[in-house]
Amino acid sequence: MKRTHYVLGVDLGGTKISVGAMTADGERRYALDSKPTLAADGADAVVGRIVAMIDATIAQTMKETGAAREDFLGVGIGSPGPLDRKRGLVITTPNLGWHDFPLRDRVAKASGLRATLDNDANCATLGEWWIGAARGAQNVVGITIGTGIGGGLILNGRLYHGASDAAGEIGHTTIDSTGRRCNCGNYGCLEAYASGPAIANRAREALVLTPDSIIVEMAGGNPANITAQMVYDASAKGDELARDVVRETARFIGTGVANLLNIFNPEVVVLAGGVAQAGENLFGPVRAEVRRRAFKPNVDACRIVAGTLDGAAGVVGAVATFLAEYPAEA
Repeated sequence: MKRTHYVLGVDLGGTKISVGAMTADGERRYALDSKPTLAADGADAVVGRIVAMIDATIAQTMKETGAAREDFLGVGIGSPGPLDRKRGLVITTPNLGWHDFPLRDRVAKASGLRATLDNDANCATLGEWWIGAARGAQNVVGITIGTGIGGGLILNGRLYHGASDAAGEIGHTTIDSTGRRCNCGNYGCLEAYASGPAIANRAREALVLTPDSIIVEMAGGNPANITAQMVYDASAKGDELARDVVRETARFIGTGVANLLNIFNPEVVVLAGGVAQAGENLFGPVRAEVRRRAFKPNVDACRIVAGTLDGAAGVVGAVATFLAEYPAEA
């Protein structure tokens, strides 16, 4: 009887790490868990946290399925970039503060498993393409909006990495040439306006003129505690300040998406991450802004949708990137 094989997926973000296991056919998921990244503790501590989560995921999956340790083929890792996939290096990542860090090999050595490394947003896009909102499409743009903004490109049914593994850095496309300073050092990046921290910061700035917003109450009376999710929730409750911030965010995101439609002419644009929870308060204005800015044939050919993997897209896609590198092992 043929044994079932499993692959682990790691989704490393600026604020949290998610780890889970999947069967190599992509049909079943196990033991998905998330913990804080705590990047300020340093890269070694983050690697230790990842490996501990891998071990816990293996143990839980073995308990649930009766699998043996040798049934786990390896681990796919999704990390913020840019990356050098061939050497397994995180070249730089503003939200973690790493430079030329050998993440793939450090995890492989500590876990005793083969490992692959790809961009976290590439993984999220691949996950939604493999078994999520973009399943069946040939040309897909994925945008992940969380601590930062990442992107991934599926062109003609294949993940596109570009000449130096840096394709899809959608968050660092410029939407205002003299705009806000981004963590990457540039000015006017989409990430500086529409990432989770940027949304929260813009809400705090708006409170100077509208201090009676219910967002303050949601934040326990301390504006420093405001999050993007609080802004979305307050907007859904009709708070005018929050609605203005969400509408402005939609214009920023819609501008970025319109540019991508005009360049790549995709069938599907998937918006994933925390933004997927914002609902039509955000997605309606985003689609309207795209219609206003992009060529009509490109708009007519494209669906703009929320991710459907509920926070697991990065883990699922990391598994898929491992299987792409080791297909014969599945």
